[in-house]
This record gives sequence, structure tokens and C-alpha cells, in this order.
Amino acid sequence: MSSTKTVESRDRVIIRFAGDSGDGMQLTGDRFTADSALLGNDLSTLPNFPAEIRAPQGTLPGVSSFQLHFADHDILTPGDAPDVLVAMNPAALKANLADTPRGATIIVDTDEFTARNLKKVGYADNPLHDESLESWHVHALPLTSITVEALADFEGLSRKEKERAKNMFALGLLSWMYSRPTTSTEEFLAAKFGAKPEVLAGNLAALKAGWAYGETTEDFAVSYQVDAAPTPPGTYRNITGNTALSLGFVAAAHRAGRPLVLGSYPITPASDILHALSSQKRHGVTTIQAEDEIAGVGIALGAAYGGAIGLTTTSGPGVALKAETIGLAVSLELPLVIVDVQRGGPSTGLPTKTEQSDLLQAIHGRNGESPVPVIAPQTPADCFDAAIEAVRVATTYRTPVILLSDGYLANGSEPWQVPDVADLPDLTVELATEPNATDAKGEPDFLPYLRDPETLARPWAIPGTPGLEHRIGGIEKADGTGHISYDPDNHDHMVRLRQAKVDKVAETAPELSVDDPTGDAKVLVLGWGSTYGPCVAAVRRVRRAGGTVAHAHLRHLNPFPRGLGEALRGYDRVIVPEMNLGQLAMLLRAQYLVDVRSHTAVRGLPFRTADLAEVITSALEEVQ
Repeated sequence: MSSTKTVESRDRVIIRFAGDSGDGMQLTGDRFTADSALLGNDLSTLPNFPAEIRAPQGTLPGVSSFQLHFADHDILTPGDAPDVLVAMNPAALKANLADTPRGATIIVDTDEFTARNLKKVGYADNPLHDESLESWHVHALPLTSITVEALADFEGLSRKEKERAKNMFALGLLSWMYSRPTTSTEEFLAAKFGAKPEVLAGNLAALKAGWAYGETTEDFAVSYQVDAAPTPPGTYRNITGNTALSLGFVAAAHRAGRPLVLGSYPITPASDILHALSSQKRHGVTTIQAEDEIAGVGIALGAAYGGAIGLTTTSGPGVALKAETIGLAVSLELPLVIVDVQRGGPSTGLPTKTEQSDLLQAIHGRNGESPVPVIAPQTPADCFDAAIEAVRVATTYRTPVILLSDGYLANGSEPWQVPDVADLPDLTVELATEPNATDAKGEPDFLPYLRDPETLARPWAIPGTPGLEHRIGGIEKADGTGHISYDPDNHDHMVRLRQAKVDKVAETAPELSVDDPTGDAKVLVLGWGSTYGPCVAAVRRVRRAGGTVAHAHLRHLNPFPRGLGEALRGYDRVIVPEMNLGQLAMLLRAQYLVDVRSHTAVRGLPFRTADLAEVITSALEEVQ
């Protein structure tokens, strides 16, 4: 498909598709993203959908949106505000208008602006007919009617089925506006509706009709071109955080030479990991959907005892239920990985929104002295590397590890360069195969808690290995022999050993890297997890404006990386942005006795770059 109209270049564009949860906005955004990825644009996405399976149609709680930021250069966030808002009904317009800057383009489906739908969201008058939208470039189109008319010859489709195709019409129109190819979408539709030829033909016709409308109507005089972003040569794919985690765990198990066993109970927003791994049986992956969260982690721990990489996935409420079994894994000193895809809380909270409020739960949320390493990925693509690192730590130090992702990373996507398997770290695990001591009679003996002097890890002995029989359970063990022990001094010794083992993770983890190009910055922005994109984008914005600011980001949250204390003491101001009420800031103050400035927001959404840039600028003014 080609255009004969004027084409203007743009370096970046932010589009938000919004409509009722049944309007297919997530699918529309996903397909536009895939087409943009094929063009080589750098991109970042933010799906945003209601927690209800089917909220009341046309209401504000039922609005679903998908925001995409694509560019001809490196970008880090889905953008603060849309340049284009596609609103399929009054609810979508009202829910998203405040985020849409004046002067932006708004495309609305006028067929949905009925008196009833306007009343549902509190519009006294139709905003398309008064002057309330005069500050925006509004294209009021009868999208539903046009789509139905375009499919008039499809007698095998009901009117409702024809109306459902309006999201494909909108996708075709936006694809024309921004010079997106539709080939991959056509292939996707063929695969999805291949068994329903009439539905397939209808959706393809709607897609092409949308493109043709943009090409022929006088309402759209200009289309736009966003060139490919420069990238190193290689094979790329668009990837979400949950998919990246899944592939990372498969790769890690392969590099460790051990099978991977996932015990999981479905919970938003972690369920996609279970879905993705269930298709990897040919790569030595076993997935078991348990009846509840406790059973899920019990399966994973049992698999670790049996010599597999034990994995369980959940969100914050599930971590609370798994706490006792994680403590058991601490006592047994077995490799277990717990993925917590954080969401808004407390309790059920905001199941489909993002938050970083499980940090203290991950570090301290178990009874007794129960230290566990904690790792956090920083971007959707980085989830792959974080998964590998979690398995490395778990198997090297024989300990459970908590990986803290969140809803923003889980559902967001970006381009990812597929690595060469040979370039991945060697995670080969040495299992215990023979006795490691002699008893009082000089006979071979096995001491299950005889430790590696470098890592303090105990042997990983697979049940059934001759000569390696040993006791297992949650009651305190005697160091070395593993016998049940109520000796006070032994308990003190074991508590300190388990803590020392976790502390040793810092010895093999990377030292903190601080981005301070000039070396004379007085302000440091220190983040963790998914705040990486907004933090770096804000730092770049401040630097472009002439400010001098440093940035560092934490992947290892327990133990903290080497060099963190020196970095905190080396700056006049340390700003710590978090999507909680200051949990990392509290830990930093307690451990390093250095004050930090906590900047927090708990809105269920990522930070805005502009807001963080303003905070940094204010701090720079204070230290001048």
C-alpha cells in the first residue's frame, strides 16, 4: 500500500488507543507495535486495562488503553502524553483527555457518542458539538458506521461481527497515517481466523478500508514517516517482560544442565509466565498449575530437592502465602527462584496496575532470620538477563532468590536482540555424587551441611544417590551433619552462616556503576527496577538543558552491590524515585547512615519523565 499525499518526517510519536474493554484496544496496539518493530523503530509500550473481566460497557471503569512510543532513536519510556489519542467512545475520551496535551490529535468514533453513553460518564453536553475540544485537532469519524458499510457485502457476518471489526479499521487508518506496513497484521489475522474464512475476510477488508479512508479522504491531508532507529546488527524481536523472563529461565536451566520445573498458581500480572513456559516442554521444562499459591511453591521446592531448577511465579498476595515455604527453602538451603510480578496493593489492590511496594516484603517478609537475595530487572528486555542472574545466584549459593518484576515490565514491550546461546554465562552445576567425609570408624560419610569455603553453599545431593542419604525438614540443623539441633550456640552459628552466605553474593555480583560523565555532579539519581526508563530519560532531559547530574541503578537489592556506600557519600543530594512510600530509601538510610531524598508516587502507573526532571532540576538549584 502506498500514499500519494504529503509525507512529513517525525523523530518520534506517541499514540494511545483507548476504548471499551471489548473494543480490542490491546490487540490493536499490539499489532501496531509489531508493525513498528518490523520497520526497525525503537519502541516502548504501556498496556493499561481494567481488572474486571467485563466492566459495564461504556463506563469509565471499563476503559482499556494501549500507549505506544516509537522513534528513530533510542527511547526508554512509553512517553508521558500521547500525540494522538484514538477514543472509541465518550468514556475513553473522558478518561484520557487530561493526559492529552493541547494541540494533539484526537480521533473519535462519533457513532458511540449517543445520549446514553454521554450520560454514563457524566457529559451533560456532547463535547464534539460544544467548544470544549477546540484546543485539540479533532477528527470526528463514524468509525462503526463506516466499518459496517465497508463490510456490506459480507452477508455471512452479523452486524455485531461487522461492528467488532472497527478496531481493524482504526488500525488501518493509523497505519496509513504513520506509514506502517500491514503485512504482519494480515499474516496474524490469517493465523488467528484461518478456520473462519468469513471473519478473516471481514477483518482484512476493514483493515484495508481504514488505510483507504486515510488515503482518499480530505480529512487527513498529511501522513507521517518515522525512520528506523540505528541498532547494532543482529536478530531482534519485540518482547514483553513476562516473555523475557520465561525465555531467560529456559536459557538458564539449559546453561546449568538441569531441568526446569515451574509450580505456579495463576495470578495477574504473572500468569503469562506460566502460559509461556507451558509451551517449552521440548526444552526440558515441566509446568504444573497448582491448586493454590502454597502448593505452587511446595512443588517448586520439591523439584529443587530433586535436582531441578525450582521456579514459582506470583504477585504480592501470593508471596505472602508462600512465605513459610520460602523460609523452609532458606533452612534447607536449596536453589529456588520466586518471581514476584508486583502490582498495586494491599490485599487484592490494583491487579492490573504496577507498583514497587513489595521490596520490604521480599527482604523481610518471613518469620525468623530468613535472608534471601533479591534481584530486580530494569526493562522488559532486561528481564531475560535478570532471570539468568537469579538462577546463577540460587544454584551457586544454594539459596532461594526473589526476583522483583512489576506490572509495567511484565506487560510492556521493547525490541530485544536475541543473544547467541554460546555467549550466555556457564551455569554448570556440580552435584554431590559421593561421600565427602569419614565417620568415627573411618567409613565414608556424607555431611549435607559441609560448606564450600568460597560461597558457603552446602552440597546439592539428589535423593537416591547411593551414600548421600541425609535428613531433610524445617527444624534447625546442626552445621555439618544436618542432624536436628536445639543447641543455642549452633542456632546462633547457623543464623549467622546463612546471613554470611547471602552477603557473599555481593562478591560475585557486579560492582555499582555510576553514570557521571563529567565526574563533578553534585546530585545522584538512584533507582531500582522499572524506574530505570523514566530515571534515565529524566537525567538525559536535564543534561540537555545544561544540568549536571549522575545516575545509578540497582539490580541487586539484597545484598546491595559493592561501592554503593561510597557512591551515596559522594554526592550532596541523592534522589531515590520509587513507586511506593520510600522502601528503598528506608533501607539505604538504615544501612549506610546517609540521608537520601525519597521521591514517591503510588498511582499504579510509571513515573512521568517530566515530573522526575522537575525534581532533579529543583535539587540542582539547591546545591548551586
